[in-house]
Amino acid sequence: MLALIAGSGRLPAAVMAGLEQPPLVCALEGFVPDGVPVDNSFRIETLGSLLKMLREKGVTAVCFAGAIERPEFDPSKIDTATMPLVPVMMQALADGDDGALRAVILIFEQAGFTVQAAHDIAPNLLPGTGCITQVQPDDPAKRDAERAQQIVDGMAAVDVGQSCAVGNGQALGIEGVFGTDWMLHSLSNRPDGTGGVFFKAPKSGQDRRADLPTIGPDTVQKVADAHLGGLVIEAGGVMVLDLAGVIAECDRLNLFLWVRERIA
Repeated sequence: MLALIAGSGRLPAAVMAGLEQPPLVCALEGFVPDGVPVDNSFRIETLGSLLKMLREKGVTAVCFAGAIERPEFDPSKIDTATMPLVPVMMQALADGDDGALRAVILIFEQAGFTVQAAHDIAPNLLPGTGCITQVQPDDPAKRDAERAQQIVDGMAAVDVGQSCAVGNGQALGIEGVFGTDWMLHSLSNRPDGTGGVFFKAPKSGQDRRADLPTIGPDTVQKVADAHLGGLVIEAGGVMVLDLAGVIAECDRLNLFLWVRERIA
């Protein structure tokens, strides 16, 4: 039996669409998935009790899907079952995003659960390679994409973010603690006018069973509002929610979507 450890957004519903049998849906308190009924809501301070409940219900595998932010941690609410996990949890809360996710995955694996990736359950979330829009990237955009990959690789080394915006070979913005949407919004009044690319890719070396980056139609509008020329995502490394809707939005807004092979 599979348990979906769900966060907010539409990804949990997209994953469930790839399942023959409905999973047990568990959501971290405060992060409710869109259009998915939640069977169990939990707090980080009661994670040990969640693991016990999953075993009792016959769960053997889990899948992490959806967005969460670092939860507030209240030591007074730690229950007995969670107490042995506290050292690992405290380290996870102090680490960067990738380090924190690795710690969470380790906790579930040590509890006896197999961790499945969302894109393995719903492989249609990973589009094929190439530019699948009416607008195509020109040579400057291709050079910006190459530079953007270098920037995101550098960000990965310090466990920062998974996206950036690049124009004329220069970093216009990088994803930090406030996320991709905030970065794009910060470019809405950019002093250099228009042009450049939005680039998104997983961190090099990250565990791809959780936190694989995702875009959707709303991302396209935000890229347009940032006055960028198109979207570049790493082939096999970025999930696309509603691919048809994303392509339609790109065509409507005269943007390109380039699913780009990673260049070593």
